[in-house]
Amino acid sequence: MAAGERKNWTDEELDLIVADYFSMLSDEMRHTPYDKTRHRQTLIGQINRSNSSIEFKHHNISAVLQLLEIPWINGYKPRAHFQKSIMGAVERYIINHPAVLHPEQLLSKEIGERPQLFVEPPPGLVIKPPRPNAAQRLIRKFNPAERDLLNRKLGHDGEQIVFHFEQQRLRALDRSDLAKKVRWVSMEDGDGAGYDVLSFDAQGKERFLEVKTTVGSQTAPFYVTRNELSFSRERPKEFRICRLYDFLKAPKMFELAPPLEKLVSLEPLSYEASFDRRD
Repeated sequence: MAAGERKNWTDEELDLIVADYFSMLSDEMRHTPYDKTRHRQTLIGQINRSNSSIEFKHHNISAVLQLLEIPWINGYKPRAHFQKSIMGAVERYIINHPAVLHPEQLLSKEIGERPQLFVEPPPGLVIKPPRPNAAQRLIRKFNPAERDLLNRKLGHDGEQIVFHFEQQRLRALDRSDLAKKVRWVSMEDGDGAGYDVLSFDAQGKERFLEVKTTVGSQTAPFYVTRNELSFSRERPKEFRICRLYDFLKAPKMFELAPPLEKLVSLEPLSYEASFDRRD
């Protein structure tokens, strides 16, 4: 600990380091060069904290962003054990700068310029200990799954990638005839079909693909509608959820095949209130 450095960080100090962190994150998302060392040196002059203390706090901020499924700075790997006060500082910054919840708006590349989509196996179900109340409250306030659901641009871009990917996949299988039949159903016909893209396998059998896209991690939660779940049960052999994640840095994808209950934990979030009673 540097001379004169206090044990507990003040709100003012935390607000300064969080703002500086998001400044670096913005540069990283825009692929703009920046110097982490210079940023730390500037902070040392502002808040009289040691280099190691500032760097450790950067890792803490990354951990909070990981909770919220917001991309964090490369090189500042999340460290899970952090004080409640850093969550408060991140919350204050987001309230005053809500655009940070939508980092996909910083994309400098068009969809067509993106690298080849990497497809991998889906993650397995894991049992995790309950989060502290403060962390749960923060996640509920800035709900990642709800953000993705309401983000029409993100959903559109993800569907577009899967649509083109399926065409390329079929052409690579020497089935250009089928590639021409791939349809972006949600774009052409609107929502409501229970899936977004109609594709085919190499034998010409239909594939009904529901695309779920996030800027978050592989295990970021997502919403499944009652219509989608019902359709997955009606057509289990043909239905697939295409889960795109890490959308800003290097988009990756895995597929989930019904029964979905065996692959993800499904929890009802709302009920329909009606004046019609059916016994």
